[in-house]
Amino acid sequence: MSLSGRPQRWQPLRKLGLAITVTAAALVGAALPEHSAEARENPLTTVALAHLPPEAQTTDRLIRAGGPFPYEKDGTVFGNRERVLPAQARGYYREYTVPTPGAKNRGARRIVCGGSQRSEPDACYYTGDHYASFRRIVQ
Repeated sequence: MSLSGRPQRWQPLRKLGLAITVTAAALVGAALPEHSAEARENPLTTVALAHLPPEAQTTDRLIRAGGPFPYEKDGTVFGNRERVLPAQARGYYREYTVPTPGAKNRGARRIVCGGSQRSEPDACYYTGDHYASFRRIVQ
């Protein structure tokens, strides 16, 4: 027995657990956005538009075309009450519905864009969980 009162036979397993933890941490670190000036400015993770659901890609095209939008609430001010997105003056962010196939309502998916020109936003963010988390959309 070791000084901790545990049998010595568990020592290799504890070392293996440490190795798995270190490896997992390295993999998670590799999935984070690049450490560019833009990434330091905005710590939210990014997602390529091409990796979003097709409905999100359609919504993005509608945003850049200036509409028309299928939902009455599309283009309304997003208040950022959750404070997940970078702080901006009220009215900076607008929200748009990303339809969820099979949903009887607007669902939880949205694109939120910020900027003074609606069809040329400064930045857009995707949420699949109704504002609990966001990822910045990159082209």
